[in-house]
Amino acid sequence: QVQLAEFGGGLVQTGDSLRVSCTASGSTFSNLAMAWFRQAPGKEREFVAAISASGRDRFYAESVKGRFTIARDNAKGTANLQMDNLKPEDTADYFCAAKEYSGSYHLLLGPHADYFFWGQGTQVTVFS
Repeated sequence: QVQLAEFGGGLVQTGDSLRVSCTASGSTFSNLAMAWFRQAPGKEREFVAAISASGRDRFYAESVKGRFTIARDNAKGTANLQMDNLKPEDTADYFCAAKEYSGSYHLLLGPHADYFFWGQGTQVTVFS
């Protein structure tokens, strides 16, 4: 069973940067595709970004392209989401997700893919 833990959320101002990170245990990290989702109060959970197990392929929601960067360090077993130029609409609980998949097919990694392991979430609040 893969266990995920997020950290790094916080309270920031519009235009600030913040990085959230995720660690995984219970599986070989380099076999895991990783993703970030978010859920704002009163809204459905939405896809933010995903990265293939190798780290070569990345996918982003349109709303964060150019502002957010997903990365991973397979040696350290961490996946990070660097969030720049934050906006109030980025306020949400951010969840790390994973699946045991070593490929790069976008349909199995991107917004409509199923992820089977989830963290508890970390809160990000952006005020203007």
